[in-house]
Amino acid sequence: MMGRGSNAPSFSYEMGLGPVKHGAVAVAALLLGALILSGGNARADDAIEAKAKVCAGCHGEQGVPIQKVIPVIWGQNAGYLFYQLRDFKSGARKNDLMSPIAANLDQADLLPLAQYFSKLKWPNLGQPPAPDDVAKKAQAAAASVGCPGCHLAYFQGDGTTARLAGQNHDYLIKTMTDFRDGTRGNNPGMSDLMKATSPDDLAALAQYLAGLQIEAYLNQGQ
Repeated sequence: MMGRGSNAPSFSYEMGLGPVKHGAVAVAALLLGALILSGGNARADDAIEAKAKVCAGCHGEQGVPIQKVIPVIWGQNAGYLFYQLRDFKSGARKNDLMSPIAANLDQADLLPLAQYFSKLKWPNLGQPPAPDDVAKKAQAAAASVGCPGCHLAYFQGDGTTARLAGQNHDYLIKTMTDFRDGTRGNNPGMSDLMKATSPDDLAALAQYLAGLQIEAYLNQGQ
């Protein structure tokens, strides 16, 4: 479980790649070529899994992303993943790597891909729990803008809302900052909430959320 200590919530989330932007067009071209080939060579019932394997180039063979600014997608909520693929495809959300890849996906593949990744096990990135003072600051910030109202008490999310607990720290701080400054614009409500949150509170939230371990809590329902 995430823990019953002071770091546990006491109240009852971009595949943006920042530093890897260099050469992103070339990398996207390689991944896109692999995606097209995998779709053409696979039997119909294996096509989604074959296309999903291309994603491992950035998101990791075992669900651990190759860089800390890349999000975990293994075990992420299917509705949220579908919305992000849809927005990358339409241009509502932009990224040098993801945009060209999503643009070339068939619309009919978006939901099956999202469902495929949602069924995989969320990886443990080994990120340490936030210190008590940081956790308390983060909990207060989260409560002030109503984060648990959508992301739920353990930040596990649900449906179209992202799981944040255990997500890559650097990705969390980047995507929250991108919402705040308008770089990421596919959720105006999130942008408004992040603009109402100070940079210090965002830093505390990223550290706190990254260090949450909630698998035992989630397994209670199984």
